[in-house]
Amino acid sequence: MVNTALARRSSPVSLRVIFGVLLGLLVLSFTLGTGAPAAHAATSDVCVADAETACFNGTIKGVGAGVKLTIDGNGENVVVETDKDGKWNAAVKAAGTYTITLDEKTLPAGVTLKGDPVQEREITLGFVKGAIFAVNGATGEGADNGQSQEQIAAEGFNWDRLAQQVVSGLRLGLLLALASIGLSLIYGTTGLSSFSHAEQVTLGGLLGYTFANVLGLNIFVTIIIVVILTGATGYIQDAVIWKPLRKKGLSLTQMIIVTIGLALAMQYTFQMFWGAKTIRIIKNNPDTFTIGPVTLTFESIWAMGLSVIVLILVGLFLLKTRTGRATRAVSDNPALAAASGIDVDRIIRLVWVIATALAGLSGVMLGLVLNGINWQTGMQLLLLMFAAVTLGGLGTAFGALVGSLIIGMTVELANFVVPGDFKYATALVLLIIILLVRPQGIFGRKERIG
Repeated sequence: MVNTALARRSSPVSLRVIFGVLLGLLVLSFTLGTGAPAAHAATSDVCVADAETACFNGTIKGVGAGVKLTIDGNGENVVVETDKDGKWNAAVKAAGTYTITLDEKTLPAGVTLKGDPVQEREITLGFVKGAIFAVNGATGEGADNGQSQEQIAAEGFNWDRLAQQVVSGLRLGLLLALASIGLSLIYGTTGLSSFSHAEQVTLGGLLGYTFANVLGLNIFVTIIIVVILTGATGYIQDAVIWKPLRKKGLSLTQMIIVTIGLALAMQYTFQMFWGAKTIRIIKNNPDTFTIGPVTLTFESIWAMGLSVIVLILVGLFLLKTRTGRATRAVSDNPALAAASGIDVDRIIRLVWVIATALAGLSGVMLGLVLNGINWQTGMQLLLLMFAAVTLGGLGTAFGALVGSLIIGMTVELANFVVPGDFKYATALVLLIIILLVRPQGIFGRKERIG
């Protein structure tokens, strides 16, 4: 019987290629970071959500052009009009709650609005929100809008937009890799798929908000404190929960259920202490610069650079240190590693500390790049994290890195063909395709058992 096995080691050639790519990305990140700030390009007809922009949009079918909508809040007041197809979209530069008002006087003659002309929407930078206004008496097919999904004006291909999306995909992939590598290491050493791991990302972002925003600490000091605290939560989790459960001989299925319960408990704890609204780690709107068609915030550049440095250090730890080699040995065969004199429990404890610390760092970076974080951020990333580690090969740190980069790029480029936040579902589609074609993942290998 053939079963999917964990990919334990990568060939030297593959590792050299990965490190070469990471070094190249690091050089590119700091090269871009030293560029002089440039003014924003004029706003295009199509709003593209990125690190400094959020998009509101919708379609009022059958009303044609000229219907006015006002988006107000957070110091911004944006007035937009529908185009000939009844579509509209607006860009805002600050996260928070906005009031969207449709001017009924601008509706065509004989057309009346269903429902309230005023709606409220909460949005985070980098995301898209739709507002639905249904009407009576409009001409043309689909006069009653009735669209239940968010819309995004992802119409028309152009090279400038492609460049922006590629860089955004690279950024998402690097930040996703910080969390996914830890998730993969936990699976490799314990066989446990931890559904609560994504909440460590949320915890990192919320702690970053507390220390940087509430207490006013320097952001780099904040990052160090957050990494230490989130790493400590991994130590406590293994000491209080996971090691005792392993000693009692609980099955992996039972332990997975425990991780689901822990994830729910953490989510509602976050909501109780930090509230349900999106909060910003740094209140000031981020400074941006433009190089060619690509516009990024300075936070994005140094977040990408820091991610590359940390990923290289993790790789060197696994390959070059005695403890790192012991970690890979436990991942290969825990029983054989124990028979060879390796303290398996100590290695697993270390893996939990490293994994949660990396997830906390990822949370701070994502909070800065997206300019906002809330109690559900980790849950929204969970699918992407599992897709990344499965795509790369379960249990392999280097596979998780490659899988994260592929998933990040796929999600951002999907905006060309799917609307709004539907782009995150493309990770699931890609995962299904990979499992059908190569179920062991990119860096996995099949083993025959029985």
